[in-house]
Amino acid sequence: MGVAKPLSHEEIAEGLAELPGWEQQGEVITRTYPIRYHAAVAAIVTIADRSRRIQHHADLDLRIDSLRASITTHDAGNRLSAADFDLAHRIDAIVAAHQAIPLD
Repeated sequence: MGVAKPLSHEEIAEGLAELPGWEQQGEVITRTYPIRYHAAVAAIVTIADRSRRIQHHADLDLRIDSLRASITTHDAGNRLSAADFDLAHRIDAIVAAHQAIPLD
């Protein structure tokens, strides 16, 4: 696998259009999921396993009622690459499978 190619502003905008709930903060994309604590812990284990398999990792921040994922490509100089958007799609699916539901 070669060095990841940073995306253009247009490519980033296109990628975000396909990822409701995700937003760009500098050279990072991030999303906060409302999710119950124990469901989030289970989701984190699955995210970690999938991340290991694809050799791309998110920064995860667990709170009592939410999970925040932040992604950038370190191998691309801490810039956004296609791998970030692929991982974001995977995280969305994993969190949905772990019953991410709005809190009352």
